[in-house]
Amino acid sequence: MKLGMVIFLRIINLKEENTYLEDYVKLCSLEWGSPKSDDEVKEKVSSILSGDKVISVLGLVDDDNLIGFISLFKYDGDERRNLSPWYATMYVKDEFRGKGYSKLLNDAIINEARNLGYSKIYLKTDLVNYYEKFGAKYIEDLECGEKLYYIDL
Repeated sequence: MKLGMVIFLRIINLKEENTYLEDYVKLCSLEWGSPKSDDEVKEKVSSILSGDKVISVLGLVDDDNLIGFISLFKYDGDERRNLSPWYATMYVKDEFRGKGYSKLLNDAIINEARNLGYSKIYLKTDLVNYYEKFGAKYIEDLECGEKLYYIDL
């Protein structure tokens, strides 16, 4: 008889429990930018902890492995800076996709935003028919080529 593996998942606030913050920065740079040196990673971590752009960064941890994350930013890019806060940088490592973890992260950031007193969050994406399953409603096309959405909390 083959026994299944038990997975212990937890959502953590990476700004408060910053053990995994360097992993977060490295994954962000690989997914949306270019690889960063150790010094650049440390500088970015410092800016997240002390800067005013990042409201919250939530991580999904399996035992001691950061497998995904999601962020809440005051702004995301140069377009529509009059809107705030922004649902941003949701990511789940390839080997953990298709298991519903993005839904866990989505629910966590919505609860986080709600607990912080927000009634709506904004997001931009080039994905088609993805965020709608989380309640996102289309607003407009942005000049950057992405579509702007909001989620009522």
